[in-house]
Amino acid sequence: MSMTRSRGYTLVELIVAMGLFALVMLLASGAYLMMIGANRQAQAISTGIDNLSFALESMTRSIRTGTSYDCGTLTASPNDCSGGKSTFSFKDQSGKIIAYTVNASTLQESTDGGNTWVSLTDPSVNISSLMFYAYDTEPTSDGNYGQPRVTIVVSGSVSSGPNKTVPFTVETGATMRGVDL
Repeated sequence: MSMTRSRGYTLVELIVAMGLFALVMLLASGAYLMMIGANRQAQAISTGIDNLSFALESMTRSIRTGTSYDCGTLTASPNDCSGGKSTFSFKDQSGKIIAYTVNASTLQESTDGGNTWVSLTDPSVNISSLMFYAYDTEPTSDGNYGQPRVTIVVSGSVSSGPNKTVPFTVETGATMRGVDL
């Protein structure tokens, strides 16, 4: 009678296989957790930029339908500012004075001539610079036949987590819809 010896796994081979499996799973779990963190950071940046985009779109829509563009004061009397100012005001369709400025690193709007200010941006959006440039705001009686227009430049950063910020600079423009004749 001959004896056949069946061969199985030894204890050493089993320990090595389990060690390799544990190492691969540890690396895969680490990569998964890093991807979750990167996704959260991307979502935070996207939310901040969407908030800023909405605020700028709302501003430009109001500015387009307004008149009497003025930089630097809250009087809404036509005034060019080709050198740029950080405060801007105008008269809306109903004749109310609307003003925009940056205060405490947030973009703010006033609908009562500067008495009450409302923040338009989220606290995660930190605005370091806001400049308005207005052109051709003088009335036609002064010989100006150019279309009034405003350029807005905003710089700052968006918070994407603890001690993580992403800088941005955005420029947009608005031209008065009605001809100033």
